[in-house]
Amino acid sequence: MMLGKMNGHFCLMLAGAALSAMVFAAPALAATPADTLVQAWAIDDTITLDPAESFELSPAEFLGNAYDMLVRLDINDTTKVRPGVAESWTVSDDGLTYTFKLKSGLKFASGNPITAKDVAWSFERVVKLDKSPAFILTQFGLTKDNVTEKAKAADDSTFVFTVDKSYAPSFVLNCLTATVGAVMDSKLVLEHVAPVTPTDEYKFDNDFGNGWLKTGYAGSGPFKIRDWRANEILVLERNDNYYGDKPALARVIYRHVKESATQRLMLEAGDIDVARNLEPGDLEAISKNAELATTSAPKGTVYYISLNQKNPNLAKPEVRQALKYLVDYDAIGSTLIKGIGEIRQTYQAKGVLGALDSNPFTFDVAKAKELLEKAGLKDGFSVTMDVRNTQPVTGIAESFQQTVGQAGVKVEIIPGDGKQTLTKYRARNHDMYIGQWGMDYWDPNSNAETFTSNPNNADDGTVKTLAWRNAWDVPELTEKTKAALLERDNDKRATMYKELQQAALDTSPFVLIFQQTEVAGLRGNVKNYKLGPNFDSNFVAPVTKE
Repeated sequence: MMLGKMNGHFCLMLAGAALSAMVFAAPALAATPADTLVQAWAIDDTITLDPAESFELSPAEFLGNAYDMLVRLDINDTTKVRPGVAESWTVSDDGLTYTFKLKSGLKFASGNPITAKDVAWSFERVVKLDKSPAFILTQFGLTKDNVTEKAKAADDSTFVFTVDKSYAPSFVLNCLTATVGAVMDSKLVLEHVAPVTPTDEYKFDNDFGNGWLKTGYAGSGPFKIRDWRANEILVLERNDNYYGDKPALARVIYRHVKESATQRLMLEAGDIDVARNLEPGDLEAISKNAELATTSAPKGTVYYISLNQKNPNLAKPEVRQALKYLVDYDAIGSTLIKGIGEIRQTYQAKGVLGALDSNPFTFDVAKAKELLEKAGLKDGFSVTMDVRNTQPVTGIAESFQQTVGQAGVKVEIIPGDGKQTLTKYRARNHDMYIGQWGMDYWDPNSNAETFTSNPNNADDGTVKTLAWRNAWDVPELTEKTKAALLERDNDKRATMYKELQQAALDTSPFVLIFQQTEVAGLRGNVKNYKLGPNFDSNFVAPVTKE
């Protein structure tokens, strides 16, 4: 039985491979298939397709279209959530119990029914696997020992979630929109649990199907994941069992293309329908082409340079501040991110509750030298920087390398693809790193927790926030971050988040540079293509082609 399942999946992979081969073999100037949307995008940060493990940006889009959650972010009004597989929900008077009623008659892509037991099992799976995004659920007091009681099915259509404290309800619901909250087909996944040995298929080391789900699929979204080959292609296929409006297109293909100029040429030739990693010059050229169109949306994504506090030079407060004065923000804003970003030195994205609008740092070599001298580094120092080899990151790294050099700081750039640089960063083995952080859910805690909270700074700490990745041990700010979650008055809560951002400006090892404006170039026949505030809300189901 296990072998049969694996052979079926293998056949599916072959079919996806054949499909992708046809796309790659398409002659120049040939239109893409009428029922297929072909996008060019840098997807080399994709490491796994398991929602309980994936914590990168491009797979968030794949998972957001292929899985459903209890609730989803309302992209037309980000102060609200809308129903997912849940049709309604209530919160107890004490703020501790959330009861969700599921829509009736729902099915997974496999045809298996969606029940509250699947929701409960999905929560249990996240907590017991304890991968990077697990903290989004475990922060509510869930543990491996209590999750089956705290997240349980009262009956087939009722899921009950009990939290440990009376949090702001909007915070709890927004967390459940994250891809880690994906509802999994428990029956299907359990058929792919890894055996203890290759010869014993009846005894299981319960990995909850994590090995299989790195490339497999067990969801209920408008699309299902058909095929993925790292640094090459990902194929989404219409899920005919989806309960909502069916996608107009049969499939969506993502081709891994890093270079902006290459994407523009492919778009102009008709080899792709959408170009996703456009630099300012190519974006301008596309906007002037009558056969093409552009679209954009401010993203809950910020770019930053991080400074590992394990490096003794970078751990000096004066050095952290000096480096914030050694970024040529004006030059970066007017060239490298023109049209695709906005200079922003605080870690909360505009439009989020409590976002602080403050850009106090300017390019000031004299000020930076003064701070370096106070740190005992008058003659500067040498340091390495890990950089994903895509734009605008590479351009920003090269600009920074030149400007810090004016103060005697020598930066060696170490390029790598998304997976390489992320893996090293997550292991805390870097000196400096240029990062891109997208909100996991549309609530200020998403960024506050990762930038100003670090509950356990040990190398084996389990809450691996960005503060942890950079060994920034801040117990006082960690407690203030926790306190903001329990403030139910929105005005007071907003003030608390502004104070946390100010503390980060004053003391943190994060040099915030800009907030992303996501852009896309489109063929003229592509309609209803809309970018959302998060990558997991870039919904492609409404897209049509004329």
